[in-house]
Amino acid sequence: MKVKNKIVLAYSGGLDTTVMIHWLKKNYNAEIIACTVNVGNIEDIKEIEARAYKAGADKFYYIDAAEEYVKDYIFPAVKANAVYERKYLLATALSRPLIAKKIVEVAKMENTKILSHGATGKGNDQVRFEVSFNILYPGCKVIAPWREWELRSRSDEIEYAKRNRLPIKATPEKPYSVDENAGHISYEGGVLEDIERGYPEDLFRLVSLPKKITNDGETVSITFSRGIPIKINNAEYTPLQLLNELNKIGGRNGIGIADVVENRLVGIKSRGVYESPGLFLLHQAHQELESITLDRETMHFKEIISLKYAELVYYGLWYTKLKESCDAFVDKTQENVTGEVKFELYRGTIKVVSRKSPCSLYSAKLATFEKEEVYDQKDAAGFIKLFSLPYLSFKEK
Repeated sequence: MKVKNKIVLAYSGGLDTTVMIHWLKKNYNAEIIACTVNVGNIEDIKEIEARAYKAGADKFYYIDAAEEYVKDYIFPAVKANAVYERKYLLATALSRPLIAKKIVEVAKMENTKILSHGATGKGNDQVRFEVSFNILYPGCKVIAPWREWELRSRSDEIEYAKRNRLPIKATPEKPYSVDENAGHISYEGGVLEDIERGYPEDLFRLVSLPKKITNDGETVSITFSRGIPIKINNAEYTPLQLLNELNKIGGRNGIGIADVVENRLVGIKSRGVYESPGLFLLHQAHQELESITLDRETMHFKEIISLKYAELVYYGLWYTKLKESCDAFVDKTQENVTGEVKFELYRGTIKVVSRKSPCSLYSAKLATFEKEEVYDQKDAAGFIKLFSLPYLSFKEK
């Protein structure tokens, strides 16, 4: 008797991957191993497990990687100031290499080299998953149902699910593609595809709309050690706890909504709406702290690295030599990025209250417009003359 192939599917529990369990089993006549990796988005794992089995899974794995995600993926990106195209904080992109790593680990335990994912043929995630799969598990085979099946839309998926009595939550009225993790919740599709329309006000789960907030705001301080956030309001947290707490603080004060039209890796412009209150606060605080602890040339060069780092993450190139090299540079820059930044949050706005660090390069004595004895303003004349020298034209008389 021929032994069935095994397919390990990265299973989120959502519409796409629930339909895929049934479709893969039917079309490949294989055992389907559903693997759910928690990156801070799983509340009821029993419900997801039950959904997987009801859809036809032969085996189910649950891996809790939420703490690892924040510590080893979110925090390095914060240290690098990695923001794609000025607005996208990369939380989805950062989760993909970690999920891919865990899927590969399960595949090796199950002695199979066939992997599958729920990413579409138009998006970035197919690249992020498959590049990571190929690097971590050379010779593996990847099945991407969105590039093979007859279904052409989320509406088709919903009909397929109804026809085969699959347990799903998506409806034609709210067909959004939603990705949630500890770093953000993202929304794509549906009415959001019309860039001439604003986003629905009932969309968000984490962030209160500023115009609906009635509180008087709140003050929050974030403490860093060598670029890593360790405290909120002088209380210590684990990485996951810290980000979750900042999500609550930022969310109730209307912080962290981004409406972005971004350039996907495959060349398509796509609109995404993101709510990432905690991650937004971390980025803002980290940059404020760097402003007083990094010298000018290091800071300016790091801005170049930050752009490249964001691209590498967005493109799914996490497990590459260039990304490792960028990490080494970033880590060196963070040796003195220690201190505290305090914000006042008020109805969607952020005001810096204070910045302080034992490694601060800021000198009030040098910067003051008042009388001081440490800076001779006459010296500036010679500096300006020499600074101008390369741009002057000298002609023989």
